[in-house]
Amino acid sequence: MKLCIFEDNTFENFYPITLTRPIFDLRCGHTLLYEKILRAFPDMETCFFLRDWIAPTFEKRVAGESVNDLSALNDDVLIINGRTLFIDANIQAEGEEEIGVMGNTLVYARVKKQTLEKCRADSFEAVLEKIKQVLSKKEVSVTLLNYLWELVHNNRKAIEDDFNKLPQKGIFGNMAKGAIIYGDRSKIHIGKGSEIQPHTIIETAGGPVIIDEDVTVTPFTRIEGPCSIGNGSILFGTKLREGSSIGPVCRVGGEIEESIIHGYSNKYHDGFLGHAYIGEWVNLGALTTNSDLKNDYGSVQVYIKGQLFDTSFTKVGCFIGDYTKTSIGTLLNTGTSIGVLCMLVASGGLLPKYIPSFAWYYKGKIVHGYDAETMISTVKTSMNRRKKELTEEDIALLRHIKKTTPSLP
Repeated sequence: MKLCIFEDNTFENFYPITLTRPIFDLRCGHTLLYEKILRAFPDMETCFFLRDWIAPTFEKRVAGESVNDLSALNDDVLIINGRTLFIDANIQAEGEEEIGVMGNTLVYARVKKQTLEKCRADSFEAVLEKIKQVLSKKEVSVTLLNYLWELVHNNRKAIEDDFNKLPQKGIFGNMAKGAIIYGDRSKIHIGKGSEIQPHTIIETAGGPVIIDEDVTVTPFTRIEGPCSIGNGSILFGTKLREGSSIGPVCRVGGEIEESIIHGYSNKYHDGFLGHAYIGEWVNLGALTTNSDLKNDYGSVQVYIKGQLFDTSFTKVGCFIGDYTKTSIGTLLNTGTSIGVLCMLVASGGLLPKYIPSFAWYYKGKIVHGYDAETMISTVKTSMNRRKKELTEEDIALLRHIKKTTPSLP
C-alpha cells in the first residue's frame, strides 16, 4: 500500500508562506505537516501531489520521492489531505474503501488498486473527483487547517505531541553548571552537540522543551515550554516564550511569543515577535517589532486574496514571506502580511497591513525596488554566507512569483 499526500486548492489562504512551498511543507510544532503524516505511516512508500509551479523546488528537497507522478498510483493507496494536522487524527491505512470528509472537504481516502484503475484521468484533481463519485463517504472529525494563523494557534499542542513522539528523550548535549532547569526535568530534550551556557533558564511548568542537535543557547536566555528549537540554531540572550517553534539554523534574540520561524532566518536583535509565522531566509533588523493585539481587543483582520478577512482571533501577529528583510526600527501592525523578497525601511509609523512580493516600503510608500534579477542576486549572496546555494529551481520559482504578482501602480 502507498501513502499519497496532496495539497488542495486552499493554498492561497496560507500566503505568503505558501508562495514558496506546498501547504503540507508548513511547520507546526517541531515538525512539518507532512513529516507528522510520514511518522504515522513510517513504512509506506510515499508520493506527493501539489501545484505544478511549486513542484520542482519541493522535489529537490525530498530527493527520491515521487512528486506529481500519476503513474505512482499503481497500488492500493491511502490518500491524505496535506493540511490535516496529524495529532489526533484517527485515520487508518487498513480497512475497507471509503472517503473521510469534513463537510465538502476530502480529508482522506482508502482506495484499492482496482478502483484506481477505473478512476484514471489526466490530473490528480480529476482522479479525486472520480474517486468521490464511486466510494462511500464518512463524516470524520480531525484538525483540518484552513488559514495560516491556525498553525500558530495550534502550535502549543503540536509541540507537546512532537515531544511525546520523540524516539528518545533526554539531555544528550552539554548543560553547563549555572544553567537552570525550573520544573520537571523529564520534559526536556537536548540533542547531541548542543550547548546550554551558564545563566540560562529552561522552564517546563507550561509544557515540554525540545532543543535539537548543535544548538547554542547563550547566557541570560529564558526558554518557556512548550517550545522547540531546530538543529544548528543560536539563541542570543533570548526571551523565548511559550508556544514558539524556531526552525533549523536560525539566530534569534529579543522576545518571541507563540510564533513560528520556519528556518534559516535571523531575528538576532531586540524587538518583539508575537503570534507570527516567519518564512525562510528572512532578516528582521534591530528593534523590528510587531503588534499581535488590537487596542480595542477586537478580532484581527488579515488580507486574503486582496480582501480583508476577519480571523475571529484577538491575537494575530504578522506573516512574512521568504527572503524578506526589515530595517532597524520597523513596526508591524496586527495581521500584517508581507510577500516574498521585500525590503522594508522603517518610516517611524506602522507599515501597511499588506505588502506584495518584490516590493519595497520606502519613505512611507510601497514602491518598486531593484529589478528581480538584482534582488535574486542578493538572495544568492545571503545564502552563500550560510554555505547554501539558491538552486535553479528556486530561481525559476522566484521569477514565477515576480511574474504573477500584480504590478504596483
